[in-house]
Amino acid sequence: MLKPFRPAVFLDRDGTLIQDRGDLNAPSQVVFLPGVPDALLQLQRQFVLFIVTNQSAVAAGRLTMRQVDAVNRHVVEVLSEAGVRVEEVFVCPHARADGCQCIKPKPFFLRLAEQKHHIDLSRSFTIGDHPHDVEFARAVGATGIYVLTGHGAKHRTELAPQHCVVVPSLPEALPWLVQTA
Repeated sequence: MLKPFRPAVFLDRDGTLIQDRGDLNAPSQVVFLPGVPDALLQLQRQFVLFIVTNQSAVAAGRLTMRQVDAVNRHVVEVLSEAGVRVEEVFVCPHARADGCQCIKPKPFFLRLAEQKHHIDLSRSFTIGDHPHDVEFARAVGATGIYVLTGHGAKHRTELAPQHCVVVPSLPEALPWLVQTA
């Protein structure tokens, strides 16, 4: 019997879930943004949750994948302790100039989740604080939500003239997501 396809929310890490404090090399540097665990707890009632993060500091030699993985494990563990299940964390360790297929806004990780986890991308959302987080959604017919936390306020003028939802932070996206789902 085939599993039904489910909607998902693909979340950027730095500046969306946690404070963007530069290159995080240890779990002790993680600071969650206000209201994030509670918002995710509510979202998971209707959506499968994923984290998708570009970590170009690995390609630049400022971080190792071991450090990135330790930070990601910590983020997932803290959320798990709050009752939130993150289905998978996807990491692009490349620099934009590398021309890889997995860096946002390329839809590699969205397509992988679609196949691996039976995700209905047309009913899914991406949430992040960079214009490429919104473009990421458009590449597959999903909906992008732009948050003004992290670098969001700084990069807002770089958003392409398109329809996207702009909210102050992840918790403020919750009413819109729940009614849209």
